[in-house]
Amino acid sequence: MRYSEEVIEEVRNRNDIVDMVSGYVKLQKKGNNYFGLCPFHNEKSPSFSVSPSKQMYYCFGCGAGGNVITFVMEYENYSFSEALKVLADRAGVTLPAAEYSKEAREQEDLKSSLLEINKLAASYFYYQLKNPQGEAGYRYLRERQLSDETITHFGLGYSNKTSDDLYRYLRGKGYDDELLKQTGLVTVEERGSRDKFWNRVMFPIMDVNNRVIGFGGRVMGAGEPKYLNSPETKLFDKSRHLYGLNYARLSREKYILICEGYIDVISLHQAGFTNAVASLGTAFTSQQGQLLKRYTDKVVLTYDSDGAGVKAALRAIPILKEAGVSIQVLNMEPYKDPDDFIKSMGAEAFRERIREARNSFLFEIDVLKKDYKMDDPEQKTAFYNQAARKLLEFPEALERDNYLEAVSREYFISYEDLRNLVNRLGASLGPARTGTSREQGEYGKGQRKKEKEDGVKQSQRLLLTWLIENPGLFDKIKGVITPDDFIEELYHKAAEMVFEGHAAGNLNPAEILNHFINDEDQYRAVAGLFHASLNESLNNEEQKKAFSETIMKVKKNSLDYASRHASGIEELQKIIKEQAGLKDLHISLD
Repeated sequence: MRYSEEVIEEVRNRNDIVDMVSGYVKLQKKGNNYFGLCPFHNEKSPSFSVSPSKQMYYCFGCGAGGNVITFVMEYENYSFSEALKVLADRAGVTLPAAEYSKEAREQEDLKSSLLEINKLAASYFYYQLKNPQGEAGYRYLRERQLSDETITHFGLGYSNKTSDDLYRYLRGKGYDDELLKQTGLVTVEERGSRDKFWNRVMFPIMDVNNRVIGFGGRVMGAGEPKYLNSPETKLFDKSRHLYGLNYARLSREKYILICEGYIDVISLHQAGFTNAVASLGTAFTSQQGQLLKRYTDKVVLTYDSDGAGVKAALRAIPILKEAGVSIQVLNMEPYKDPDDFIKSMGAEAFRERIREARNSFLFEIDVLKKDYKMDDPEQKTAFYNQAARKLLEFPEALERDNYLEAVSREYFISYEDLRNLVNRLGASLGPARTGTSREQGEYGKGQRKKEKEDGVKQSQRLLLTWLIENPGLFDKIKGVITPDDFIEELYHKAAEMVFEGHAAGNLNPAEILNHFINDEDQYRAVAGLFHASLNESLNNEEQKKAFSETIMKVKKNSLDYASRHASGIEELQKIIKEQAGLKDLHISLD
């Protein structure tokens, strides 16, 4: 669904950002802005700023920023449309009727119906648990030392022994077989219909917005499988969700604990570790890694201490690294899982284990070492060789050297000997692994090119943020910089609006964001343009120099780009003349 810019702007204008954010964050006025603890990362000193004049927020600690719509999107993990509807309801704005195609409307209606049925099923399972027929399930949960408060918090339930119990209940609510087939809760066949789950303790699976999208069930007795999850439906894809993330994302801890099972998550939450999540009966996936990255930069793996748990950790580590997340691995021994550990040792001992969690690379080396007999010289040498090969996984020399020092220290290997071994292995395995030789030179060139491109983007971004921060700077760049000098497509589009807004005397960064509603990635990127301040950490002379250098970089890159795309000799000569004149260009804040 797309809304007009006028409608979006009305909703934004009717929701003052200070009032809205105050409902989530305790704010205190300092000067012209309000400050508080950032809701998007853990901090002790307030670095989260809300500007009433700009109707924007920005965190100087983690870089989160945007307008009131962005805030609701980020905090509640809503789509743009979902956030707009929440704000429209809050402000009493009636949004125009959604204009869907017939197919889109059918899909939207189907999802709404499935969510309704899942919610009904979760309530039904909870009701059964609390009544005589659910005694076995309730007794099991209490034996696992879960309190009534915890059972209610997670909405735990019980599916009766009768194999069509839920089916008959849902039919009684007016849902037909065709729809019920798509819930994953029942099997509908000519010979009869039956429930997917029966005689099981039920774990509702919620998305990050607390909507029930599926279920897990633990069988009572000796039935198989022990744990059963909902099949994939229009709502539920187990590779894209994490159990407990709806609660863990609100934790103020700097990290998230990843477990293997439902009970582990629930037990940890009950013990005060509300930042625990679990994958849903499958190996950890790249989609789950990317999902976690939205909420944290660090995870602690708390998988079972048995062989299967170690293998699960080894599979998850490269996926999390690829997602850009820092990883540590918790040592659970001599206990099997977090639930056993908490019951035996208590919460404080578990917190101490978190503080002692192993760096993921050193954990991998620990696991590697177990395959070798270190009292056998041949096997000891083989271990050193394998450790050296692992060290070659780091393409950056500085990072590789830091880990080389750590491995040398941890495993009592001479640093020089290990470094020489790494270098020799790298040379024998080829330049792509170590970065020595001609291909390393090509890699270095590629890196330098990327760094140059990043620098160009940064200068354009900085100039836009400064112009927003201090519109008086437009007078300094008049006749020198125009929107055409911002060659990055996204920055160029934003620059046109910034310059037009200034010329019209109505430069409004919060409104500019509304023009990027059709692409949420662009929307978030543009939201990040308007927060840096020229005065953040520079003294007066440094400010002058930074401003002058930024103007020069933007202009030089613009002319370089123009020269590569000149349409003829006459245009090229004009560009060359402008390039020559750059040495005489002087723009100052004075």
